[in-house]
Amino acid sequence: MAERDQIVVDVKLLGSSFEDMMAEPLAMALNASIFKTPKILLRHNESAYIPHAFSFGPFHCKNEQLKLTQRIKWKYMQGILRRSPDPHLKWRELVDAIASLKDPARQCYAGSIDLDDREFIEVLVLDGCFIIELFRKDCDILPKEPDDPIFAMSCFLEYLNHDLILLENQIPWLVLERLFSLTMAPDSERKSLIMVTLEYFANIFSSKKPDETKPEQFEVRNIKHILDLLRHSLVLPLEKGYKCSNRKREWDICPSAMTLQESGIKLQRVNSASILDIKFRSNGVLEIPPLLIQETTETLFRNLISFEQCCPNYEPIVTSYAKLMDSLIDTNKDVKLLFEYHLIDNWLNIGDVTQFFKKLYYDARVKNFYYLPVCQEVNLYCRHWRSRLRYAYTHRYCGSPWAIVSQVVGTILLILAILQTLFSSPPFK
Repeated sequence: MAERDQIVVDVKLLGSSFEDMMAEPLAMALNASIFKTPKILLRHNESAYIPHAFSFGPFHCKNEQLKLTQRIKWKYMQGILRRSPDPHLKWRELVDAIASLKDPARQCYAGSIDLDDREFIEVLVLDGCFIIELFRKDCDILPKEPDDPIFAMSCFLEYLNHDLILLENQIPWLVLERLFSLTMAPDSERKSLIMVTLEYFANIFSSKKPDETKPEQFEVRNIKHILDLLRHSLVLPLEKGYKCSNRKREWDICPSAMTLQESGIKLQRVNSASILDIKFRSNGVLEIPPLLIQETTETLFRNLISFEQCCPNYEPIVTSYAKLMDSLIDTNKDVKLLFEYHLIDNWLNIGDVTQFFKKLYYDARVKNFYYLPVCQEVNLYCRHWRSRLRYAYTHRYCGSPWAIVSQVVGTILLILAILQTLFSSPPFK
């Protein structure tokens, strides 16, 4: 019998590997808030996660295809420095300020950064100053030059709006705040960085401009970056309502919009501070704030969902919203119904909207479904036979003016027939 192959184990080598493994710092950086998109999400629509024209931060700064827009950033930097009595001193001040934040800024990025300290600081200073100068011009704090391609060419602004909301393209908020305070005009500038940022993105979720922002409600939050601020603007108005369900593995899907209508539930547009503020009333009314669907909407939602999936201790509230909207929209008929009730302001065609929500949250985990109470109440109402009977009656017999007229005429004829029968019958003897 042939001898079996023998495997020789070097115990000393294994011991050395064990010592190396135990000495390696493998703890997660809890301060990380800027992540590269997980491949499982990236595969659904890669263009929604990567910059098209502008790189911000270290992850894409060496992309040669994005080098052309660097001249625009330096032009904005010149504008900042020329407002200073001593441009060279101002540049040194900005660099030194961000150098002091180098370590906490690096900790904001999950993953390796292929930049030395000098390159890393320069990227943060240049990109951060460009962003805050952009917001000031948009709010008319600073004038817009006629030769500024950002505001003179619509394509540049569209690319920029896409690239500003990417998770991989974020600049730490602590960097933006420091640069903002060092470059503001103390005598003429009254708006905070939070205010100018939210004003720039005022119509990103809804065609209706939100009410005036109260910066103090955001200042108590640990804002991580622009994308996080946008998420806060959606979540903060919900804090007085119900929270994410802690009942694990409990799930209840909301019926489609057409099914809701057939069950007697009325869809009603409401003006709310957040598109996430969806409520079901006991009288059978589902209140839904209107959502604006435009070119950047898919990019925005995909990156918000990716952020919720990656950031420790973040509830999947935006992810839950995407799941709920997918439940409401099953076919093009559901989309048309939401259009009819002005619950969606759409810049795309109906077919695109239907597919938009179906693929939005794929491979995203919803550990706690935020809208579980709403779905449970809706399904309980739908199962009640009276609501179905009421809808069937009104839809079949009161769905149009002619149907109402014919029903009234039919009722009158029935009454006349009964009266004729009564008066034409011989009296009882």
